Amino acid sequence: MFWPMLAIALGFLGIAVLGVLAIRVFIEAQRLGHQVTRTTERVNRAAEDLERAATRLAATGKSLP
Repeated sequence: MFWPMLAIALGFLGIAVLGVLAIRVFIEAQRLGHQVTRTTERVNRAAEDLERAATRLAATGKSLP
């Protein structure tokens, strides 16, 4: 009777460990998703700034003789 109970206890413990690891992976995936979103916004802002600067530079170049 000891071995079946030990097997059940170890099985439950294994499932509990896998559950904890799954929660940690989920939290890290959400954190990574938020970081990717922030980085994408920064890249878009930088691209807009570069486009504005290039437009001004082109306008300045056209006015030169």
